[in-house]
Amino acid sequence: MNINDTIKIQGLSLKSSDIETIKSLIKSNPSWHRTRLSREICELWNWNRPDGSLKDMACRTMLLKLEQRQYLKLPKLRRQSSPSGVSKKIHPILHIQSPIETTIQKLYPITIKEVSRSGYHEDLFDFLLFEYHYLSFKKTVGESMKYFVFSNDGRLLGCVLFGSAAWKTIDRDNFIGWDIETREKNLNYLTNNTRFLILPWVKVPHLASFILGSVLRRLNRNWVKRYGHPIYLVETFVEQNRFAGTCYKAANWSKIGKTAGRGRQDRYKKIKVPVKDIYVYPLNNKFRELLNDKTNIDLSS
Repeated sequence: MNINDTIKIQGLSLKSSDIETIKSLIKSNPSWHRTRLSREICELWNWNRPDGSLKDMACRTMLLKLEQRQYLKLPKLRRQSSPSGVSKKIHPILHIQSPIETTIQKLYPITIKEVSRSGYHEDLFDFLLFEYHYLSFKKTVGESMKYFVFSNDGRLLGCVLFGSAAWKTIDRDNFIGWDIETREKNLNYLTNNTRFLILPWVKVPHLASFILGSVLRRLNRNWVKRYGHPIYLVETFVEQNRFAGTCYKAANWSKIGKTAGRGRQDRYKKIKVPVKDIYVYPLNNKFRELLNDKTNIDLSS
């Protein structure tokens, strides 16, 4: 890498001098583990979220990618973990599976509870997605929000997970009007409804669309409180051959296109994956204007 060269990782442009700084920190501090290294880099570069917390998870992902591209050698891992997300062993948890077959009116008032970082509830959330969602579940990546849904008598009805938006999707990016630079800068103002599960023993008409509406009414408020920045648009991807997207349509989401039918890491266009319809839901009427604002601060993670 020449002295004037730059590389781009996660929307962040790194100069040769930046990489040399990281290598110098590693060499000068052989006792530092990767977490310490990422925090020191965040402090050095003032790499903070709007709420003032360090973007150390984003930094660790950047460091791993630099190592993968052979720009540097990181300290050895002290424990197995994923720098790009929260990964833990998912253990079975006993839970009630009594059938719930009724009208939605008899479940009112339905309660939505945010359960991220909540100990037992989050462990149960992870297990239920792992066990019952057709895509299963391993970890969250980047910023995320987890919700449980309860009936009026405390019975668990479903799980809703929001995580990192897709890095690039042609139809979605055209819908927003994004160029590459603006997308990379403002992607964190989107979130992806990555998992939505009505538990298999729950058979209640219109429940799914009701849940989507209820969660979206509080999503932005919760996101600002936790991460210090708003969400302007929510996306989700519905597998064409498996689902009709009925609950999203009933909850007033808009279908704006479809995926290309290949994996996100497929550079050579050889790996076929199911084609998915793209649905979006604006949380702000001026979402296009806001998402195309080139003056937004960098919130990449």
